[in-house]
Amino acid sequence: MSAQAQALIRAAREMAARGLAVGTSGNVSLRTQGGILITPSAVPYGALTPEMIPLLRPDGSFEGRFRPSSEWRFHLDIYLSRPEVGGVVHHHAPYCTALSMARRAIPPCHYMVTRFGGGDVRCADYALFGTAELSTAVLRALEGRRACLMANHGALAVGQDVDAALAAASELEVLAQQYLLSLQAGGPVLLSDQEIQDAQDQFATTYRPNTGN
Repeated sequence: MSAQAQALIRAAREMAARGLAVGTSGNVSLRTQGGILITPSAVPYGALTPEMIPLLRPDGSFEGRFRPSSEWRFHLDIYLSRPEVGGVVHHHAPYCTALSMARRAIPPCHYMVTRFGGGDVRCADYALFGTAELSTAVLRALEGRRACLMANHGALAVGQDVDAALAAASELEVLAQQYLLSLQAGGPVLLSDQEIQDAQDQFATTYRPNTGN
């Protein structure tokens, strides 16, 4: 478990290094045996050590000296409802958060939107942080998707592991920035349903690990 805790810490620090989180904002988790490992509440990422990382069990109880992030509930519910997910990254990065404050989804303005599972990135309804209501809203926005915005809050992304989730979270912030810039230029020309489907098909056939063969 120490190796997984180290991986979690690396991802959390990289999230901050990429400008996706400031101070102790945001949180990161990964699936492990017996539950999930999640960043603790109110501890700066630079100060984290493996011993500080709590194990959150499926029943919501935890093991460790440090309390799990106050956002633990939607992390846990994602893992319980999405068996393919191995990592979750939640951040308050500027462009995603700006869109979330406007309660605005990202429409099919660029083919990269399909990297998140469909023709848009939804914005989950607002609910108080740390509540079951927020978890329900997030799960609804994530149906068929690998990322969502969270109204008046921030964004999150999921992946097969924590590194994939971090990569998706970073891509989402870039897409949000591009969308906001396009709005300043008069608004994007949206892709059609067929163009979105073509992009999804292209990714399915060409976007796979490059093994050098």
